[in-house]
Amino acid sequence: MSAASSRYGLPETVLQFGAGRFLRAFTDRFLHQANAAGQDWGRVVVVQSTPGNRAEALNSNQDGFHVVVRGLENGETVDRVEPVHSIARAIPAVERWGDVLEVARSPHLRLIVSNATEAGYAVDPQDTPDAQPPASFPAKLTRVLWERFQARLPGVTIIPCELIEHNAVVLQGIVDQLAGAWNLPGDFRDWLMRDCGWVENLVDCIVTPAPSDHPLLASDPLLVTAEPYMLWALARPAAGRADVSLFGHPAIQWVDSVDPYYLRKVRILNGLHTAMAAKFGPAGFETVLQVLRNRNAVTWLRGVAYEEILPTIAHRVEDGALFADQVFERFANPFLAHRLSDIAKNHEAKVNVRLRPTVADYQRLYGRAPRRLSEVVPGV
Repeated sequence: MSAASSRYGLPETVLQFGAGRFLRAFTDRFLHQANAAGQDWGRVVVVQSTPGNRAEALNSNQDGFHVVVRGLENGETVDRVEPVHSIARAIPAVERWGDVLEVARSPHLRLIVSNATEAGYAVDPQDTPDAQPPASFPAKLTRVLWERFQARLPGVTIIPCELIEHNAVVLQGIVDQLAGAWNLPGDFRDWLMRDCGWVENLVDCIVTPAPSDHPLLASDPLLVTAEPYMLWALARPAAGRADVSLFGHPAIQWVDSVDPYYLRKVRILNGLHTAMAAKFGPAGFETVLQVLRNRNAVTWLRGVAYEEILPTIAHRVEDGALFADQVFERFANPFLAHRLSDIAKNHEAKVNVRLRPTVADYQRLYGRAPRRLSEVVPGV
């Protein structure tokens, strides 16, 4: 199999930084469905940057993997299995960085996606363009784009799926700063801004490990679970900016601004997740569903949502209360075993993004700290 071809005959058009559950159940699933619908958009090369055997598992699973979609949709119970065959191969960055750079030089490459978490944009001061590979995600991306520029190939679309406000603008700025720090030529920095499409976006779908009792788990170690709700809101490129390339899918919404979608989702859904992990994880609760089945815990969470979060954003988003109602319904999904320990990973960075802005806004509005969030946000 050549580097430019996938197992199923479609070229490798997507370079994906992240081998975890979310991108596999979200972007990779959507791309599979677009290909199955006749778009023949291409396939994914996954870059694994963190320790583990995910790349090996993806490469050894020749028939792809499955996503168990379970929950409520339009009042009806959903329980279905969806196959995903959009991943061509996976590359462990530390062992095979040269293979990643080979993908960067491919004329078929059209899209770069990532999900490096809120903490993933930190730059390692030891990163250099000659590192094999650079340690941080922004440095890896800069090196990939520099490789492509040197090959005199067209720019690509870059869609960073991290839950960071103005994610594409922030990432673009970091890459430009690295290019300057590395003394890369001005033509390259112009190419980054002019020829590459940096797309601000907001992803929304709860993805969890596979059900421990699911019959497919024995034959599919990559099995994951996702709720039926799915939204990928992407900001339309401004006039005069580079065109962007992306497949079509019902979950994708092109919008004038991602800001209200980001604010609503991060403050309400993600904020409640982080608050409940901090409040109820130490109390012995293991999953979101266990929290939602405890009357006192639900009372506390609803107070956070409707009395502390919503008043700070009601004037900036549409249907905030309705979205909060939907969030509680999604949390109560009886099929999702969303572990508080998973939510608590990178907790400090998540608190800074998801909860501290609410605390600051509440203090400006009312002249005092919110009572419940003060219990879980250090230093308030």
